[in-house]
This record gives sequence, C-alpha cells and structure tokens, in this order.
Amino acid sequence: MGKGDRRTRRGKIFRGSYGTTRLKKKKLKKKAAEAAKAGKVEGQ
Repeated sequence: MGKGDRRTRRGKIFRGSYGTTRLKKKKLKKKAAEAAKAGKVEGQ
C-alpha cells in the first residue's frame, strides 16, 4: 500500500489516474453552469 499501489487513493493521485477510489468531478452542462452562476436552481 502506497504510491506504487494502483488500487489506493494515494497510488491513483501519484499516477494521475481515476477510478472507484478516486472519482472525477463531472463537468456541468452549459445551461446548468449558467444557471448555477446566476444562482438559480433548476426545477423550481
């Protein structure tokens, strides 16, 4: 367990990869990003 272990979070950070232990943040779609910027919540 450490930087060389691909299964651990530290290993994924070291390698620069993503997976179950280190999830990538999803990018917002254009409309959702604009609504979030304006402070509006969708569906209300």
